Amino acid sequence: MSATDATGARVSPRWLALREPADAAARSARLAERLARRLSAADRLVIHDLGGGSGAMGRWLAPRLSGPQHWVVHDRDADLLDLAVAAAPGPAADGAAVTIQARMSDITRLTPDDLAGADLIVASALLDILSTNELSGILDVWTGIEGCPMLLALTVVGRVVLTPADPLDARIGAAFNTHQRRRTTAGRLLGPDAVAAAAEQVRATGAEVIIVPSPWTLDAAHANLTAEWLHGWVAAACAQTPALAAEAGAYRDRRLAQAAAGELAVTVDHADLLVLP
Repeated sequence: MSATDATGARVSPRWLALREPADAAARSARLAERLARRLSAADRLVIHDLGGGSGAMGRWLAPRLSGPQHWVVHDRDADLLDLAVAAAPGPAADGAAVTIQARMSDITRLTPDDLAGADLIVASALLDILSTNELSGILDVWTGIEGCPMLLALTVVGRVVLTPADPLDARIGAAFNTHQRRRTTAGRLLGPDAVAAAAEQVRATGAEVIIVPSPWTLDAAHANLTAEWLHGWVAAACAQTPALAAEAGAYRDRRLAQAAAGELAVTVDHADLLVLP
């Protein structure tokens, strides 16, 4: 889970805390089980979590893997790294100890030395905020680590369904997806194209790639998260297409009222990728 968005703006600890339960419910337990079988022979796992933020990926995955684990959480936000250490993951599935190390890193500038000795690389909600060059740089570093699997979770794929439907849903969604693909100083962001781009590059190395849907399913039990997500979704759409602003305010308020009343269901599609060299 990245601590900053694609523009480098800081993602708040409150947002990460709000989304952590939904993320945990969405990530593919089946892929985690497949990964656990692959890693079962390791004496001690060294796991690098890229853009790990407050450490939610470790709290979800560490109890699903057996044996001693050492997590290295990479992020640019020192405050979030402090939270990751304070809420350390573990214990492992078999009760083994799990340790954690925070490392201030710009993951788009990693070198092979930064990931030396890794048995596993993970990331969550990261790929879609990378540019093509940034993704290629990370994968180039990974290819230098012999036999290292990757679990890349919760990449958006550009599909959102709100129930009940509203005539403005499609226009907001299309503008948001275009915003996800906008050009930045790092290049054009991958946004909803990230899963396909990552899979293509990884398969070119001969690795096996398994892709599994991991949708957020938000209902009355997630009213606070739904409200926060709605604010961001509509704001990004309007930033991309200012002509939407005349209608978007009333649309957002309608949707917020429905969410508060427990009358709105939202599915935000994501995908998880497991890469097995």
